[in-house]
Amino acid sequence: MKMVKFNFSYKRKEFNIDVKECNGINQGIGLMFKKKSKPLLFNFKKPVGISIHSFFCVAFIAIWFNGNKIVDVKYVPPWKIGIKPIRPFDKFIEIPINDKNFNSIKLLIKK
Repeated sequence: MKMVKFNFSYKRKEFNIDVKECNGINQGIGLMFKKKSKPLLFNFKKPVGISIHSFFCVAFIAIWFNGNKIVDVKYVPPWKIGIKPIRPFDKFIEIPINDKNFNSIKLLIKK
């Protein structure tokens, strides 16, 4: 997995975070079985509407994008299934609870 900078804005706040690009089999594994991880970036060739799960994962924030526009943001606790955004997306990031960016983004999520 390659490290890249990922920039986005959310609720008038700018974020510039280091993420690991997930490709191939890594997309199926994501944060599973990782006690500590950098945020993960998942890219798709075209918009998809797939769901994710959080089995064997620490809690994380999922942010789905279509192009550079945020589609949805959710806090994802462990052991949940069928988590998906409100619209199709072409990329998303998972920011684990133990990452330095987690708390600043979590504060922006609607309860």
